[in-house]
Amino acid sequence: MTPPASSDRTETDGTATAPGRGRGRTVAVLALVALALLAFFLALPEPGDERVAPPAEGFVVRDVRVFDGEQVLPRATVVVRAGRIAVVTSAAVTPSADDVAGLPLIEGSGLTLLPGLIDAHVHVWGNALAETLNFGVTTVLDMFSEPVAAQNLRRTRDALSPRAHADLFSAGYLATAPGGHGTQFGLPVPTLTTPAEAPAWVDARLAEGSDYIKIVYEPRDANGLGPPFPSIDRDTLAALVQATQARGRLAVVHVSRRAPALDVAAAGADGLVHVPADRVRDDGLARQLRERGMFVTPTLSVLASLAGRGPDGTPTEGERLAADPALRPFLTPDQRQGLGRSFGSRVSAFQFEAALATVAELHAAGVELMAGSDAPNPGTAHGASLHHELELLVRAGLTPTEALRAATTTPARRFGLSDRGRIAPGQRADLLLVRGDPTADITATRQIERVWKNGAPVQRQRYPEAS
Repeated sequence: MTPPASSDRTETDGTATAPGRGRGRTVAVLALVALALLAFFLALPEPGDERVAPPAEGFVVRDVRVFDGEQVLPRATVVVRAGRIAVVTSAAVTPSADDVAGLPLIEGSGLTLLPGLIDAHVHVWGNALAETLNFGVTTVLDMFSEPVAAQNLRRTRDALSPRAHADLFSAGYLATAPGGHGTQFGLPVPTLTTPAEAPAWVDARLAEGSDYIKIVYEPRDANGLGPPFPSIDRDTLAALVQATQARGRLAVVHVSRRAPALDVAAAGADGLVHVPADRVRDDGLARQLRERGMFVTPTLSVLASLAGRGPDGTPTEGERLAADPALRPFLTPDQRQGLGRSFGSRVSAFQFEAALATVAELHAAGVELMAGSDAPNPGTAHGASLHHELELLVRAGLTPTEALRAATTTPARRFGLSDRGRIAPGQRADLLLVRGDPTADITATRQIERVWKNGAPVQRQRYPEAS
């Protein structure tokens, strides 16, 4: 079951509930939150797994196609030692005997070696980090969760020891108004209402271990239309952005509509962590984002759940992903069930086709895009949905190579993750080996042969079908 606090969605159903019924529902929700948090703490990765073992000795992948995070090397050899990439050679250069001495050899003919993928928008609860690594996603950027996981893992994520979970970078609690988006899940989210509160609010989050700051900005429009919950105002948005950037951190913003996105651009934020999905219009949004050097993480995977089934009963995007034979054996039963869920009519104001068109618009304007799944929202699953996100980015007009950059070098560079996202000497050996050529067919990223975390092989977990 997806814990209530894992969702980052915008709900538009403001239907009132009878008082007694509302109290009962509140008690039930709080009970679910308590159970979810208990499961969360019990399932956290043990910090000791980064300390017990020394780095893996290494290995050699020979004659393999390499996407190094920027470009394709049609035939190369990659040498890994002690958790890092030691040598990358072209077909014309043979590694020296000293480079490969004592290391096991893997033949790479017909395969492609990629940097471990980075999911730039998730919510980490329960066993999420292990589920994520099971699909070759080696690093995640969490965009709202209780900060304990980040506190526990922050001190050890720089280690190069073998581990069984993806690395975590996190926003911790998000910045929102009292009663605003993010407060509906029962967590003690610290809120704010005025610009004067912004510096202290940001300082408190950084003291908790937040790596960057996420802000929720969902104001109603001039006609009073918008989500049925409060939002911080434009001045508080600007003050949060200013306070965050003054402390050398990134300020990223949750929006769902174009008009608020224009306010965010004017405030000078570093990026949007959803693509506007309300409409497509010539309002200068793409130009303003590009001119300000902002990035966008579209989260098309979660927006795809808005589309639902086709008129002829065709499967939803999530159901189609869950049925993929390259992915399904590695999905937990809960993940398979989650991929079959959707938002239904509560978010009917937003349209998946509008989201795809806006991504195409942003891409054509030169706005940097990053791949993020927003798992584990309805219609998504940790790890697997990033492969879906790559497919959807290509559907929106990116080339496969551009989509791969959106899940490797771009998030690494924009979030200052200098030791990952590339296959180059000195980089962390987070690697994904797949059959075929994902720079020609993006769905080849799902044909996983091997995964390495810090140069150590990951034992992928298979899950039987429910009887």
